[in-house]
Amino acid sequence: MPSKFFPPLIQQINSEIGDNAGVKLYVLRLDLMHPQINGNKWFKLKYNLVEAKEKNLSTILTFGGAYSNHIYATAAAGNLLGFRTIGLIRGEENIPLNPTLQFAVAQGMELVYIDRQTYKKRHTEQLQNQLKQQFGEVFMIPEGGCNLNGLRGCIEILQTVRGFNTICLACGTGTTLAGMTLSLSQEQKVIGFPVLKGGDFLNEDINNLLTNYLASGLPTPVNTPAPWQLVSDYHFGGYAKVTNKLKLFCQDFQQQHDIPLDYVYTGKMFYGVMDLITQGFFQSESLLLIHTGGLQGNQDEKISKLSV
Repeated sequence: MPSKFFPPLIQQINSEIGDNAGVKLYVLRLDLMHPQINGNKWFKLKYNLVEAKEKNLSTILTFGGAYSNHIYATAAAGNLLGFRTIGLIRGEENIPLNPTLQFAVAQGMELVYIDRQTYKKRHTEQLQNQLKQQFGEVFMIPEGGCNLNGLRGCIEILQTVRGFNTICLACGTGTTLAGMTLSLSQEQKVIGFPVLKGGDFLNEDINNLLTNYLASGLPTPVNTPAPWQLVSDYHFGGYAKVTNKLKLFCQDFQQQHDIPLDYVYTGKMFYGVMDLITQGFFQSESLLLIHTGGLQGNQDEKISKLSV
């Protein structure tokens, strides 16, 4: 992986809402690590790309939607490291391309659009064999980097972080949350905020990831995951769905704290945390909020423009 990365920065938030509840708020700024491969995506890609190199595979094939941070980061990593990249995009092509897909193409990624019914079969051996016949010998990375390599990388996110009762983060596939639970003690806990509507299904996915990882023999600092839970009430309508309330919250938060939030992931989690503090869910503890990047999504007018 590229060496020119800034170390993660922990930044305190001075918030009246937090102060009134005795809650200390901090942000782990993974968004500042690299201008293109930032947030949790660097960690998810790290060991996948290492394995691809070890197997002498020069083509990365992966999956994502039109607003996928994973597609964006994989395209950038492929360009920096000399991989050919292919992105299997859910749904039909829309011209002009949104900023995320424009960037992916500019980085050299080949975009292939597949209908939503076929996309649902992306985990099946049948479809994966068809893709290998079509594109040759490729290294496949699942949507969102959701595999054991991705989880292994996410274990490293909090390795040098100490002193927090609770870790909060937005969830797409749950891979980052699963990795974090294997780097914490039993006295700590992780709370995930799914950005998909009906995100409680991630409970099973995360449990399966953890079970498979612990059975794999791959490195892990602990053998028992730290306690974790999901709070599924802050999806704002579903994946890549936003409301004026969310947009105004993010804009106000940036003005107050000089921390930009993306509308698809991190903004929803920050909104949820602040709302839960006012409800008394968090009291007299230190919270570390993970900024998982994805700010390029705010460039899309369909997402960022306020309704009138």
